[in-house]
Amino acid sequence: MNRIETRFASLQAAGRKALIPFITAGDPSLEATVPVMHALVAAGADVIELGVPFSDPMADGPTIQRSSERALARGGGLRHVLESVRAFRDDDAATPVVLMGYLNPVEIRGAARFAADAAAAGVDGVLLVDLPPEEAAEFREAFVAHGVALILLASPTTDSARLARLLADAQGYLYYVSFAGVTGASDRLDTGAAGARLRTIREGASVPVVAGFGIRDAAGAAAMAASADGVVVGSALVAALAEADDVAAAVERASAFLSPLRSGLDNTAA
Repeated sequence: MNRIETRFASLQAAGRKALIPFITAGDPSLEATVPVMHALVAAGADVIELGVPFSDPMADGPTIQRSSERALARGGGLRHVLESVRAFRDDDAATPVVLMGYLNPVEIRGAARFAADAAAAGVDGVLLVDLPPEEAAEFREAFVAHGVALILLASPTTDSARLARLLADAQGYLYYVSFAGVTGASDRLDTGAAGARLRTIREGASVPVVAGFGIRDAAGAAAMAASADGVVVGSALVAALAEADDVAAAVERASAFLSPLRSGLDNTAA
């Protein structure tokens, strides 16, 4: 099994839910990326989604858009992302790392080279927000050849035909977007409606199903995790890190933000 499968199998055996924080590589500083990743693991992260800064992040709200802009201005491109994962692996060989970003940087390198470089750095999965499943075969083939999972997205507007395709092609885990819109901690999150949809999807899924978008605190995480195998929290964490003045402050903020969510999930029955 790869790291993602191993981690979710361990969580299932323990009756626990996955906590998956998202951070933008290079924000609040290039130097903070790896220390923050380690701090998140120490605070209870099961998987880390590492955002690849992009100039036109169309699926992201203003918080993550601005974090990408800041990271790119510092030189936090794909090279920094892969170097960060490689450095993270020096001290952590177990925690899965999933890159989350957009198709353009992959196409520039070519799917095969990107997959090879990601695998060599220690990446376990890639989630490309703007890659339609109907056009994903080439990328999936290249990623699978290098042991990298292509993580797919489902949403409230995904119709039954496309959902069937997603469930058939899913690798690693399936990311359920909890509401139609861009990323961001939001009052739009309807945990009841999202929970019903999640339960339906999980019945037909052969991989774990995690929920993201709109989760901003322990209560929201626990509410969504009741119907999912785990939760992703991004914008609220990115916003907390943005205020850090140095690496030590970023590490402290990461830990302080994530620890209550870990406690909240551990009080949620599997």
